[in-house]
Amino acid sequence: MDRRQVTGILFTLFSTVCAGTAPIFGKLAYQAQVTPYTLVALRTSLAALSLWGFYVLFWRHCIPIRGSALAGCVAMGVANGLGSLMYYPGLARIDASLAQLLYALYPVWVFVFLSAAGQPVSRLAVLRLGIAIVGVYLLTFTPGARFDFLGAMLLVAAGAAYGWHLVLGQWTLANVDSRTVALYTITTMAVVVDVARLSMGDPVEPISPLGWVAIAGLALIAMALARLLVFAGLSRLGGIQTSILSVGELVVALILAFLLLGERMTAMQWTGALLIGTSMLMIGRESNLELEGWEQWLAAEMKKEQ
Repeated sequence: MDRRQVTGILFTLFSTVCAGTAPIFGKLAYQAQVTPYTLVALRTSLAALSLWGFYVLFWRHCIPIRGSALAGCVAMGVANGLGSLMYYPGLARIDASLAQLLYALYPVWVFVFLSAAGQPVSRLAVLRLGIAIVGVYLLTFTPGARFDFLGAMLLVAAGAAYGWHLVLGQWTLANVDSRTVALYTITTMAVVVDVARLSMGDPVEPISPLGWVAIAGLALIAMALARLLVFAGLSRLGGIQTSILSVGELVVALILAFLLLGERMTAMQWTGALLIGTSMLMIGRESNLELEGWEQWLAAEMKKEQ
């Protein structure tokens, strides 16, 4: 692998660490009696406002954007915003382990969407996806967990929305700085979830200091920083590799739950974590042609359009 690919892997892995903190902050928010829709609206709005403030001060050159790139960012933000609005109601209806299993299968949707568009997929990438899926299942499977069909469908739809967001990002990031894409994508997400929250007409419940700490953690670490890193990785690796590596956030979440919340993993879950780690390490076995195949395919598609 060349330096660009290694950098993309590191960015994506760091993003999984940030995103893996979301369950910890989410539990703190729910302990503080913050409702799901208020939580998603406030954390997204705070993330967008923080990014705009930071960009104005330090990354002003990343703010200008072309109209075609802005359209791509808006499409990504709408997809991800709608996914967030489906994820939290679904999570409220079914067990967290089953919810994570259904949502974390978004790499399958990335494969489906890109394959439908005609992008070639390497056999090793398919193998790595299979290993990651088995690992996710072992990590999140709980015997006797109740099943709610509507909740399950909401989680599947949320995962599909996130997968589609990565596919759109692969196209948008072809000629746009990943920092610019992160800014306008998160801004669009904030508009989508805020409109949805306001349309409910319910007043925002009082939020305790603990609730604000949790919201700030979700906004700044699990969302703003995580998205900046994942888009930087996506621009270097493509949707398939990024989506597979991002599954590692489940492992991070379980480790943090073990250390900070006193939760324990079973032998089956440790086996799943090992399989996911194996899947991530196997990226080093793929050739440059396989890793950069999405770029060649994208260049050919853009040439056809011209």
